[in-house]
Order: sequence, then structure tokens, then C-alpha cells
Amino acid sequence: MINKEMHLREDLFSAKGGSASGGDGPTMVPTRNGFGKGVVEAGRADVRVVVLSADLAESTRADAFQKEFPERFVEVGVAEQNMATVAAGMAAFGKIPFITSYATFSPGRNWEQIRTTAAINNMPVKVCGMHAGLLTGPDGATHQALEDIALMRAMPNMIVISPCDAEEGRRATLAAAKTGTPVYLRFGRDKTPVMTTPETPFEIGKAQVFWKSNNPKVAVFATGHLVHSALLAARELEGKGIGTAVVNVHTIKPLDKDLIVSLARETGSVVTVEEHQIAGGLGGAIAELLAQECPTPIEFVGVQDKFGQSGEPKELLEAYGLGVSHIIEAIKKALARRGI
Repeated sequence: MINKEMHLREDLFSAKGGSASGGDGPTMVPTRNGFGKGVVEAGRADVRVVVLSADLAESTRADAFQKEFPERFVEVGVAEQNMATVAAGMAAFGKIPFITSYATFSPGRNWEQIRTTAAINNMPVKVCGMHAGLLTGPDGATHQALEDIALMRAMPNMIVISPCDAEEGRRATLAAAKTGTPVYLRFGRDKTPVMTTPETPFEIGKAQVFWKSNNPKVAVFATGHLVHSALLAARELEGKGIGTAVVNVHTIKPLDKDLIVSLARETGSVVTVEEHQIAGGLGGAIAELLAQECPTPIEFVGVQDKFGQSGEPKELLEAYGLGVSHIIEAIKKALARRGI
């Protein structure tokens, strides 16, 4: 059942896809739009907030900040490595810089500069990787970051956040501005369902149970927009007498260890869901945790050691095994491993 304490949207399970302006179905907004709104709010709240762009202000939604605070916006051009280094220097002198580009370029191209100038020195640089995952669609493999979580999760001092929707992206941006540490924020290009509201709780490092049956047999840990697909799978299985718990793991580092271990013990089976390589992503992180704390049968829904390709977003999700039917199949496999 939907957790009412999470204050999720009423149109969460509408059959048709809607739009930001209304219509049938859930509201559909790119998570990057949440960053655009959130960073403007952060800028209004704290004059130390600055934004740097690598020639992609409109695509990353950094242009919203540029219009409101032109004196606190820096366009560095096609120079992602320089952008990271300049931001670390600004952070060393008291600024709170957000650096913006496509995730394949930042942190993909400038990983070493982020590591050396920001992470090693624990500077509060906020790395905003846009167009992450497969949903860049026709742009293809070169622009589909499927390894970015792994890159940043392995970096000491780095917080890693993957918002489930645009509203959570807004709140994650506001929270990141206050950490005093490096943060990686992952955002998508395509319109995806808005599940949360301004009243939905958000705290870095605290996962959220969005759905829980009376007697769950599988815990589904999902991140990013695929949380919605996990909820659709849970609702379908509920009608067939298969109880689940669906958890929004918006913070991949640090993980909410207590909640994850507790649900693994309660249910006895685990499924992870992500639009990222399984290796080094959410699935890898949870597997590492449970191997130490609570060995549990686990199935992984994610990209299976492949690069992306050009295609329509919905087609790509199906082709890479990330659809609702694939989540249902993984849940059934997890149960079958326990003889259920």
C-alpha cells in the first residue's frame, strides 16, 4: 500500500502520461528542471551560491540561475576540466559552486580534476551531471552516462544523489547547497513522472518507503525515475497476492544502511532497480552492504555491462530490460530462489 506519510501525488498511478501543463495521467517533467528551480532558490537563500556552465546552460537548466543572478554565473565554455578546477578554487574562498554539464562530460571527462581539486580537499563543489542514463534517446552511447554513479561512489568525501523526480531534484539541490562537502547530483533529460510533492520528506542519506504491503516478501530498492516503474510493478503484484516493499533510494552514498538491512531481514528477498550499470551502481552498493550485514537472495534490474544506443526512451528501457515487466520478473526470480 502507498505510504501516506510520504505525501505522494494522487495521480501517481494514472494510466496515461500527462504533461507539466496538465491532462490525463501523472505530471511529466524532466528531473533537470528540478535542478533549475532548486538552484535559483538556493541562490536566493545564500549569496555564496554560484553556478558554472560548460557551454550547456539551457540544456542543463543552469540558464534559470544565469537570468536571475548574472553576476554569480560563470560560462567557462567547452572546458569541463577547467570548470571543476575553477569551482574548487572558488569553494576554497567561501563560495558554494554548482558545476553543470552532461554527465558523460562531468564527471566523465573531468573526473581527475574533481578528485584532485574538490574531493581530496573536501571542497563543497556540487557536480551536476545532466542527461544521465538511457533517456537521452537519439543522442546515443556517447551521451548516455551509465557509469557515472560508479565513478562518484568510489570517490572519498563524495555524496551521491539520484533524485526520483523533478520535485525531489529541486529539494536535493537545496539540500546539497548546505552540506559543506562535495556532492554529485544525477539528473535526466526526458520527461518522467512526478511522484513526490513539496511535503514529501527529503533528507540526504535517508531512503523512503513509498509502498509496503501488509506482509512483504520482497524489498525493491530503486533509484531515479525507475522508482515509478517499481511502484507500478508492486501494484500489479499486489493484485496477484504478492506483497512487496518499494523504497526510493535517492542517496546512493551514504546509503541508509539501517533501513536497507532491516527490510532485507524482514522480507528475505531483495531486488534493485536502476538506469545505470549494475556494476558499481545502486545494485553493487546494496550487494556490498548485504554481503557484510545480512546475506540475502538478490536480483538486479539495471544495465548489464553494455553501452547505450540511439532510440526512443521507452524503446530503450524495454530493450535494456528496465521496464515494469522486467521488474516483475526479477521479483518473481527473487521469490523463486527461496522456494516461494
